Amino acid sequence: MLYLKELVRWLTEHLLKMKSKTIEFRDPVVENVVDKFVSRSDVGFKKYGRTLDGERRGKHKDLAGYLNDIQEELMDAILYIQAAREELAETNPQPEAFRPPHSSDAQLDWTDHVAPV
Repeated sequence: MLYLKELVRWLTEHLLKMKSKTIEFRDPVVENVVDKFVSRSDVGFKKYGRTLDGERRGKHKDLAGYLNDIQEELMDAILYIQAAREELAETNPQPEAFRPPHSSDAQLDWTDHVAPV
């Protein structure tokens, strides 16, 4: 019975912290992104038992930890982009698009960049 009382207390405490907001979206794309943010927050709360704000205020992670998380997420994003490009190339092969030459494409002659002795 004590467990049930503790559970009710915990749920009540956390439900009181939840905020509700009504938003009228003019753009369904923005609405879809907001829905995904809320869903992602729910996943994080279920996994870690705290919000990002609670994590920050509780000093569960320092600035270096946040920077590490950002770096890892961006590295994952690059991998997802590459995988998507490869999937697209396999399912819809296209001739390589024309790209005008850029100065960085030129062969460098090291003698142009070495000071005379």
